[in-house]
Amino acid sequence: MKCIAIDNDAKALANICAFIEKSPTLQLVAKFDDAQKAQSYLTSDKSEAELAFVESDLPGISGIDLVKSLTEPPLTVFVSNKIDHAYDAIKYGAVDFLRKPLAFDDFQNTVKRAEKAYENRRNEILQQTRSSKFEGNGKFIFIKSEYKVVRINLDDIKYVESMREYVRFHVNDGRPIMSLLTIKAVENYLPKEKFMRVHRSYIVNLDKIDVIERTRIVFDNDTFIPISEQYKDRFQAYLDKNFAQ
Repeated sequence: MKCIAIDNDAKALANICAFIEKSPTLQLVAKFDDAQKAQSYLTSDKSEAELAFVESDLPGISGIDLVKSLTEPPLTVFVSNKIDHAYDAIKYGAVDFLRKPLAFDDFQNTVKRAEKAYENRRNEILQQTRSSKFEGNGKFIFIKSEYKVVRINLDDIKYVESMREYVRFHVNDGRPIMSLLTIKAVENYLPKEKFMRVHRSYIVNLDKIDVIERTRIVFDNDTFIPISEQYKDRFQAYLDKNFAQ
């Protein structure tokens, strides 16, 4: 699993990073001593984090509030010397809570829990992906949502939003429909001539685009979909092809 570590205490951060690097199933991809920088990374296209070790009592914004602010949070282990933070950590869906100073044996047990949670998440996504399919010559899709099988007409989809292990289909005249799928799986399903991924977290229906403002697509005057660097050239090629001369 690709990991990040977030702690404003230099010694504690170094200790977490050392433990990660000693664990053969973990890979340290980033470390931060500042909550705002960590938040910027986790909401950017650059984020690879699958597991985060986060100090729960960061200055400015707490570690728990930091994770709660993310639409696509990684699996999270909160770390603190305050044992009363353990309840809040588990309450907000953390894989585990580690008390400082960290002991490597405790860290290894936490890694095992994280690996199990990671595998369970992957299996759920795989199962859901296999059970969702297109029918009707690419005109609609059946997905599982809230223990029901729901049909969505492709023409009704405005855009698809990733929520890490979930996606939300934003449709005409209705509330978003959430399903346990990856955005990559949805991207592979949707017809390329009609839908385009413009950001790590968004796929848009090209037929629904009315306004493009700088580097973002505007839906309904108040919903802004960013166009990231990774997908900008492909989207610009689409615009060039369809731009009236």
